[in-house]
Amino acid sequence: MAVRDGSAKGPTAPDGRLLTPEEQRRVAELRQIDRNVRAHEAAHLAAGFGVVTSGARYGYTRGPDGKDYATSGEVAIDTSREQKPQQNIDKGQRIQAAALAPRDPSPQDYRVAAIGARLAAEGRAELAREGRGALTEGTRRAALRAYGGVELLSAASAVHVSALA
Repeated sequence: MAVRDGSAKGPTAPDGRLLTPEEQRRVAELRQIDRNVRAHEAAHLAAGFGVVTSGARYGYTRGPDGKDYATSGEVAIDTSREQKPQQNIDKGQRIQAAALAPRDPSPQDYRVAAIGARLAAEGRAELAREGRGALTEGTRRAALRAYGGVELLSAASAVHVSALA
């Protein structure tokens, strides 16, 4: 019979009885899960500067010892677009870093990282489109001098520079 004055050897259930070996294994398993979940969410928080919008939230499971153990968790990450292409590139990279920070990313972490990759790619594409349209009159004249009035072709449009002479 278990002693109820706190001098019992080993973990006890809420009713004061000693836990069975199976219950003790379950408590050990829940403790390990709790440590892993907390480390996982802490990694998101540590790497998510500027994109994390909340602290970690946990889901709990009550163990046979009557204690609650974190068995799931989440950190909210802002995946919205920014106004400028370079901001989207930077934000997309930060989203990816935050999502993939844990040593064991979850399927949801990979989905969020993909959103970040897409945001960064869209920012790079937008910068490229802006760059193609940024040929100034001075650049056109310099091109005319350098290439002797030949036609310059870009992926976006064809510009006949010989007319600028």
